[in-house]
Amino acid sequence: MTRALSEQEIVRRESLQKLRDLGIDPYPAHMFDVDCTSKQIKENYKEGEERSVVIAGRLMSRRIMGKASFAELQDSDGKIQIYVNRDEICEGEDKTMYNTVFKKLLDIGDIIGLKGTVFTTKVGEISVKVKELTLLTKSLRPLPLPKVDIDGAVHDAFTDPEKRYRQRYVDLVVNPNVKEAFIKRTQLTNSMRSYLNDKGYLEVETPILQPLYGGAAARPFKTYHNTLDMELYLRIANELYLKRLVVGGFDGVYEFSKDFRNEGMSRFHNPEFTQMELYVAYKDYFWMMDLVEEMVEKIAMDLHGKTEVQVGENVINFKRPWKRYTMYEAIEHFTGIDISKMDEATMLKTAKKLGIEVDKSMGRGKLIDEIFGEKCEGQLIQPTFITDYPVEMSPLAKKHREHEGLVERFEAICNGKEICNAFTELNDPIDQRARFEEQLELGKRGDDEAMLLDEDFLRAIEYGMPPTAGLGIGIDRLSMIMTNSNSIQDVLFFPQMKAEKNTESETTD
Repeated sequence: MTRALSEQEIVRRESLQKLRDLGIDPYPAHMFDVDCTSKQIKENYKEGEERSVVIAGRLMSRRIMGKASFAELQDSDGKIQIYVNRDEICEGEDKTMYNTVFKKLLDIGDIIGLKGTVFTTKVGEISVKVKELTLLTKSLRPLPLPKVDIDGAVHDAFTDPEKRYRQRYVDLVVNPNVKEAFIKRTQLTNSMRSYLNDKGYLEVETPILQPLYGGAAARPFKTYHNTLDMELYLRIANELYLKRLVVGGFDGVYEFSKDFRNEGMSRFHNPEFTQMELYVAYKDYFWMMDLVEEMVEKIAMDLHGKTEVQVGENVINFKRPWKRYTMYEAIEHFTGIDISKMDEATMLKTAKKLGIEVDKSMGRGKLIDEIFGEKCEGQLIQPTFITDYPVEMSPLAKKHREHEGLVERFEAICNGKEICNAFTELNDPIDQRARFEEQLELGKRGDDEAMLLDEDFLRAIEYGMPPTAGLGIGIDRLSMIMTNSNSIQDVLFFPQMKAEKNTESETTD
């Protein structure tokens, strides 16, 4: 079904045809050889210098003044004023390029290429005097640009999250400041990658389509491979494959992985997310805590030049060392209740008394996790390690060397949310099989996040896996903190959304 065009879209298509009638191709160039950006022009300009430049970008505004006009060009680095004189761009008698094309047939949002010289206006604004103008791309839809009245008030800004996230390409054009979060996100991963490479660890890739999902407690997405005639899952984690590589003789491996969990969505959760997992042989969780502190402190310094980061109303300081609680200590600290000796039945009653929604499918570990999540996690603003989890909560972690019933695991909590999870990895294949079997029992009780039994992984560690420390750190969550973003959707270019309704609201210049 053909979409009905708005009045402005019709006008733009008419302009498109008029350009063609004039012999001007609205999409002419396979390449336009730009030699600078708006930012470079402003940074490198010297007063009185006659410097030629070639620049391209979107036309964002125009002030027509007879035979000369000022306009604003926006490229990847920002905006710059351009000065268009009729006699400069139309040297002969034919003034069509200025009088018809520039003044009447170009629209806001069109992409143009310019050749000209840099100068300073009488009011001191660095600008480009245009010598040649080329239309590179005709825009057929009007941009939803805000209106600014004479008092400076902004109206009709493109701020609706539904539209911004769905049409990120428009968001980036009309709200160029949002680029900063994505630039910082890339700087974050570059900083982390540099840190790990300097340690000598190998970046690897592992399967996204897996015959068995594992490495976390989560519901998977299912798919089907026609040729193999088998059901496959999108990975929920890459832990079990990376540990296979440690078995194979790699002492340090890491991966930036896209993972997928078929769960609820919120401003902290997207079904497709990124995490970095690291596994280092002959290390334990104490060593990994030190690494996390050092690495995240470095990231803060690389991004901000200091360890303090403003996040909402809080200033978070990533300077080492971070505060540490055991899981039981944290629950007792924030609730006043010592749950360390409670059995499952008592734990269930305690959770109910604390006003936590529970059901009979939850084992002791799940109940502890719910109590901690509801009563403690949100109160941990400064980076804090929560250590020594009950064994029921951690089927892949090694039993604690000193405390019965606990495992050597930690999570780093910051701004009220988990940003990483790490273990001294379980490398006893007999214990691991028993833990998997316990997970199967929880699955029978209705826990749809319980892990499956992975025979190939068990076979791998039966060949022998050295003592190993493992880490998973959420790139999206850490990016939210490092960019002071309120929602995970603000650090994902294209977050998952409901199907778009088959209607479109008109926009105006």
